[in-house]
Amino acid sequence: MTEKASPPRGWKAIPWRMPICLYKLGLGWTLGKRFLLLTHTGRKSGLPRQAVLEIMRHDPQTDTYYVSSGFGEKSHWFQNVMQTPQVTLQVGNRRLSAVARRLPRPEAERELSAYAQEHPLALKELSRILGFRYDGSQASLQMLVDNIPIVAFHVSPKGE
Repeated sequence: MTEKASPPRGWKAIPWRMPICLYKLGLGWTLGKRFLLLTHTGRKSGLPRQAVLEIMRHDPQTDTYYVSSGFGEKSHWFQNVMQTPQVTLQVGNRRLSAVARRLPRPEAERELSAYAQEHPLALKELSRILGFRYDGSQASLQMLVDNIPIVAFHVSPKGE
């Protein structure tokens, strides 16, 4: 494992935050169904905060979106949704109320394993950027499961 990356701060965060502008301009649909805009409540400020996250998987039967916190438990969005799990999602032009839940280890392992099978190159590159070494082995997958929390956003039924 290389040195684990910390979430970008200051000017280094600009490239990570640029996709938010697409949603604000009404162009979120250009990111397709692989990304979502998360609006959550700041744990210290109480103000609305936003982040664009890659969707690992969407379960249409339960209308649940699965994402990973690539920077681990240090990510502000992750800390915020763990404190206040009621969030708003935007996927394309669809706006949804949802509740966040961190997956327990067995579920997180299943989701990350499925993602690794479906998007092996993306996982390898993302892992490198985040300071991990993913080589496709079970040991490297376990290392990711140990360090990258997986969050399920359960969309609230209509009218709730």
